[in-house]
Amino acid sequence: MSCLQGIKIVELGQLIAGPFAAKTLADFGADIIKVETPVTGDALRKWRLIKNGTSVWWQVQSRNKKSISLDLKQVEAQEIIRSLVRECDVLIENFRPGTLEEWGLDPKDLLQINPRLIVLRISGYGQTGPYKDRPGFGVVAEAMGGLRHLTAEPGRVPVRVGVSIGDTLAALHGVIGILLALHERTSSGLGQIIDVALYEAVFNCMESLLPEYSAFGEVRQAAGSALPGIAPSNAYLCKDAYVLIAGNGDSIFKRLMTAIGQDGMANNPDYADNTGRVKHVAHIDQIIGQWTILCGVDEVLDVLEKARVPAGKIYTAADIASDPHFIARDMILSEMQSDGTQLLVPGVVPKLSRTPGGLQRQAPSIGQDNLTVLREIGITEEQIQKMYQRGVIWSQEHDNEK
Repeated sequence: MSCLQGIKIVELGQLIAGPFAAKTLADFGADIIKVETPVTGDALRKWRLIKNGTSVWWQVQSRNKKSISLDLKQVEAQEIIRSLVRECDVLIENFRPGTLEEWGLDPKDLLQINPRLIVLRISGYGQTGPYKDRPGFGVVAEAMGGLRHLTAEPGRVPVRVGVSIGDTLAALHGVIGILLALHERTSSGLGQIIDVALYEAVFNCMESLLPEYSAFGEVRQAAGSALPGIAPSNAYLCKDAYVLIAGNGDSIFKRLMTAIGQDGMANNPDYADNTGRVKHVAHIDQIIGQWTILCGVDEVLDVLEKARVPAGKIYTAADIASDPHFIARDMILSEMQSDGTQLLVPGVVPKLSRTPGGLQRQAPSIGQDNLTVLREIGITEEQIQKMYQRGVIWSQEHDNEK
């Protein structure tokens, strides 16, 4: 039995943040009904690399979900959402603030229909405040939340993290909010609205950034591959590639220095704690770098593993796909596609011992589950056919039958 079995969720989201939240819950058994725009569907279907007409990203983001296609600008489609809301536990949306209200689907009104409903609203700047109506994407949120300022080499242009981390952080905060609200509902019997702003999700992960500014007037600056104020922790060049070494624990530092033949530094009281090491970080990094440049990455990792010093190479997708640890922990799953080929996809996180998550069904085509979902809420075959004719709903299968 899955831990979220019996939890029914309507996903009105698109692209990344809302759908990633729903995907995370779907992995653990929640029944997700994804609502897409007729004909075109979620824009993510066409993002990045396409196979057989659909993005392979879509196969991960929408696994374990059902899909119905509704033109939410039409009154009949809005009424379908209200019908779904009457019997669902959660509604997830990540539209611009005010969009649901424009469609006659104000969450406050939906709570009148179903007082137990939990509504997750993800947006760039939140549902209130002077910036709420600004268009907001994850990359902008990463900048406003303080992350982009730090992701650069000193004095050079800030770079983005190579994935949509702002959206994903917001999605995970949304999942936390949903689980908290579901738990609280067991005692109160009431749902509530969860307001997650992309920039706030990023800001929440910025560690000591604000208190350091408050206490010392310190504006933390970009430091490239180093971790400011914690030493040594950096990327070091080897003969063949870079290696990451985190020797910043007091006892770890001693083992690191001993392993690379620097007994004097290992026992130097000036380096005995982090405060002292930070004062001499440039020298420490130089010494470590002089050792790594003479070795290959595998040699460095072998020495440091024996010395119990945290270190690792920088993985590519190819490294991940073949790594025995990823494989042993079921983090590389093979999924059969409709064309008979296998697609490697990420496994499920976190690992639960008694009620683990899993892959139950492939990502759906647009409107694949129209008939099943609409019949369940009492819509007749005649009504369904008329809605197809008026463009209220659409599916690839129905289009092919014409």
